[in-house]
Amino acid sequence: MGTVYAEITLKNGDDVSDARRGRIKEQEVRQVSVMAMVDTGAGTLVIDEATCQQLGLGIKGLRRSSLADNSKTICKMTMPVEVHWKDRNTFCEAMVLPDAVTVLLGAIPLEGMDLMVNPVAGELVGAHGDEPLGMIV
Repeated sequence: MGTVYAEITLKNGDDVSDARRGRIKEQEVRQVSVMAMVDTGAGTLVIDEATCQQLGLGIKGLRRSSLADNSKTICKMTMPVEVHWKDRNTFCEAMVLPDAVTVLLGAIPLEGMDLMVNPVAGELVGAHGDEPLGMIV
């Protein structure tokens, strides 16, 4: 299986909450669409400093982390980000890796959207089917 990429949209979670409460208009929610590398070995969403700034994300603290090359680093952890892929979405914090080359879509947001990698097709699929989840109110 090769590297799997997926187009995702990231939204500032605080903005999303403010829009739902009527404090800002939906079109004022800061968001960006990116081609992310799906990395089941990464714990969460990994973004670079520029993406963090573009989304206007607050920083809630620092976390020690081990990278794929076994080096250790300390990264900023953001306030919630809403992650969208097709008809699915979830909230998670993001790890800010200043010199990240690409956005990484890790295990926590994948699980939150009920997604997995199909190793034969080399693509993201619904873990329990691909039918639209919709919202049950």
